[in-house]
Amino acid sequence: MRVLIVGGGGREHALAWKLAQSPSFEAMYAAPGNAGTAQVGENLPIHDSDIDGICDAAAEHRIDLVVVGPEAPLAAGVVDALQERGVSAFGPTQSAARIESSKWFAKSIMEAANVPHAGGELFETAQAAHKWLEILGPDDLPVLKADGLAAGKGVIVPDHIDDAHEAIDQMFTGAFGSAGERVVIEDRLTGMEASAMAIVSGTDILPLPLSCDYKRIMDNDHGPNTGGMGVYAPPGFVGDQDDVFSSIHQPVVDQMSSDNIEFRGLLYAGLMIDEGALNV
Repeated sequence: MRVLIVGGGGREHALAWKLAQSPSFEAMYAAPGNAGTAQVGENLPIHDSDIDGICDAAAEHRIDLVVVGPEAPLAAGVVDALQERGVSAFGPTQSAARIESSKWFAKSIMEAANVPHAGGELFETAQAAHKWLEILGPDDLPVLKADGLAAGKGVIVPDHIDDAHEAIDQMFTGAFGSAGERVVIEDRLTGMEASAMAIVSGTDILPLPLSCDYKRIMDNDHGPNTGGMGVYAPPGFVGDQDDVFSSIHQPVVDQMSSDNIEFRGLLYAGLMIDEGALNV
């Protein structure tokens, strides 16, 4: 099998390293790749946002399977473009990728599927968001989220109400680019965080081991969020893994299917667990 990995992070190195161990492995390419992927294949000078370039490379190198790592090219429709050229790809289509590329879309799916999640409101202007914060009051601190993709950095957990107002201004003045054109203000949940991922094909799911990742940039869970600073698995504070996937992932993919949106790829859920109760 001839494989093309899209992306250039540690995740893509791990994918390339593992796929190269397959007995059906023939050749590995990465766009753009990194020093790690270069050890198991050939890096191509193609940015992961260059959809035409990725499709052309798949044709030139007779690729059997494209595995897409980052969210941005998925949201831009790279899987759709590859499928139009008859190339198999692991990852959701542009329509299905909205579950990751829009926090409000994800909340609407969870609401329809009766999946437990933090309550929240969507705002399209800073003025409306500031007004909502004033209604909440200084002791009811929420979580602020850029609706779009922000490389894991678009979530602000303010320590004071003034910080919340400042974050709103930053989001609506381009701190996260187009991702912050709409902002979700959510109820703040407490508990322990865990990550739950499953390989999905339509309404069939294959759960992966649960994990616990640390997103904040500094020690002792301080500082702004990042795409991830470290992870361990499995977390000992999560109950029955089957319960997690049957109550979170299965209802979500069933709801998407009923909405004529077939998800194929890796479906991630960030969980907050408090005394056994799950919320996304």
